[in-house]
Amino acid sequence: MAAAPALSLRVVAECGRSKARACELRLPHGSVNCPVFMPVGTQGTMKGLTATQLDALGCRLCLGNTYHLGMRPGPELIQKANGLHGFMNWSRNLLTDSGGFQMVSLVELSKVTEEGVCFRSPYDGKEILLTPEKSIEIQNALGSDIMMQLDDVVSSTVSGPRVEEAMFRSIRWLDRCIAAHTKPGQQNLFAIIQGGLDPSLRSKCLEEMTKRDVPGFAIGGLSGGEAKDHFWRMVDLIMLLTWWCVWLWAAICLTVSSLRGLQYSRAFLNALFRSDTAAMHHVTVHNIAYQLNLMHSIRESIIEQRFPQFVQDFMKTMYGNISSYPQWAIDALASVGIILE
Repeated sequence: MAAAPALSLRVVAECGRSKARACELRLPHGSVNCPVFMPVGTQGTMKGLTATQLDALGCRLCLGNTYHLGMRPGPELIQKANGLHGFMNWSRNLLTDSGGFQMVSLVELSKVTEEGVCFRSPYDGKEILLTPEKSIEIQNALGSDIMMQLDDVVSSTVSGPRVEEAMFRSIRWLDRCIAAHTKPGQQNLFAIIQGGLDPSLRSKCLEEMTKRDVPGFAIGGLSGGEAKDHFWRMVDLIMLLTWWCVWLWAAICLTVSSLRGLQYSRAFLNALFRSDTAAMHHVTVHNIAYQLNLMHSIRESIIEQRFPQFVQDFMKTMYGNISSYPQWAIDALASVGIILE
């Protein structure tokens, strides 16, 4: 009998008009208030910030990259350092991707077969085969709280038979990932819904993947250059079919949130850029604080039942008047009952 997943979700509040929810995601390294912004620490570090600074900013979940960490310094060394948490001196939660996204970002260095993805290392040119089993082996060694399945990723601008091929292969690879996962009681394996911009393929993928015993789902293959109108419609379709989705490469919530997070003036930063490399550090602090505070503001507005007004105020602050609003944002918000004025 499989161990219970190391995850639970509590819905704290729901917006009375839209589909927005404030939740508490409980993971092995503490609770995460959702919605949440997750900084990317590709190689075990957030560039320009220490783990202590990231913690002080209120970050409770950040991301590591399986492909790059698997290449350098390698899972064996990281495992000796008590996993990625010990390696980067991070006591909060970690999510690791599967390495699959590099099929798109390093497309000229990779070749996909049923067995896995063959990469030519950007570091020394050697060929490396990343299979579903190898991806899970690396992530088990890293010890992340949330692991992502290896999926067959194609650019969101691609259409035709390759999209369907990738979708069905992602389902088959999910089964191989589940079979290879050795720590279900300590680490959560998420499935990734593929299907490009085809609603029927997305629905089919979701139908199949929800038959598997996994604690969460990701919406994959978006924010890769597709039109925003296509983006929000795919997100909306999947959320209509299932409410237990935690991860988006680029959450639409970031465009309907508040402006907060300044600690230094823009004049100070502008002057610093001209004379001091410390500006890079300050801007990174700014960016992370801004995104984390955006999500905090959204969460508070949901709990206080003022999310629709919050969105109205944000759009006015960002764009001035409705004639300047992006049509895709107007349509996306209208689909959940928020009519911009």
